[in-house]
Amino acid sequence: MIKEEQQFKSSRSGRPFKRLLFLIASLILGFILWAVLAHLLALPAFILPSPVLVWQRFLQSLREGQLFRHALVTLAEVLAGLSIGGLTASVIGYLLAKSPVLEKLISPYLVASQSIPMVAIAPLIVIWFGPGMLSKVLICSLTVFFPILINTVVGLREVPQDLRDLMRSLQASRLQTFWKLEVPAALPIFLGGLRVGATLSVIGAVVGELVGSDRGLGFLINIGRGQYDTALVFVAVITLSALAMTLYSVVLLVETKLLSWQSWRHEAL
Repeated sequence: MIKEEQQFKSSRSGRPFKRLLFLIASLILGFILWAVLAHLLALPAFILPSPVLVWQRFLQSLREGQLFRHALVTLAEVLAGLSIGGLTASVIGYLLAKSPVLEKLISPYLVASQSIPMVAIAPLIVIWFGPGMLSKVLICSLTVFFPILINTVVGLREVPQDLRDLMRSLQASRLQTFWKLEVPAALPIFLGGLRVGATLSVIGAVVGELVGSDRGLGFLINIGRGQYDTALVFVAVITLSALAMTLYSVVLLVETKLLSWQSWRHEAL
């Protein structure tokens, strides 16, 4: 058993490196195709800039401190919105999973809220709470709220009834049942929702910045669009993609660490 566990850990240790190699190869291939397309079409730079022009604009933005300043604002909004939205969704999701009556009362409002595009709600939130950071955090929180909520409810309801009966037979308290059974059992599905929320949080923050803001990567996109500086728009968009991928990778890393025992068990079986 110990030998099998060591082999499993060694095989898993090589996976991140292989994943990184595939990511680098994919990015290189994408930039090559982009460069070839820009060369063949020979379009003006304000329509389709080449990767070289975008790289030069990226370095210029770094030297001026423009990109770092706005990216830091967007990152702060994303982290605050993801934390508030995720925590609120987890608490409400737990209550809904425990109370079918409460779920029947609240579910119509939750479903109705998701039928309205965030682009339509964002202007109202900016008007009500101003163009500052608060409105962006609220938009970001609302964007990540629903997927994390649903995964929390589903994860808690997927806990086997036999295990609940076992905890009751052992006279476990509600707190013990929560920490020893419900959290470990629901964690895989919850982290799946958190992965989705991590990427959606970036979208929510940028939507708010595009609607009304004087800071952030969305504001940088508005500047580039207004000045026909398409290379700057590409720089901001690529930075947003890198930010979303980084958050997704962090959640994936946390998931790998927390659920390593489960993966080893499945491999062993």
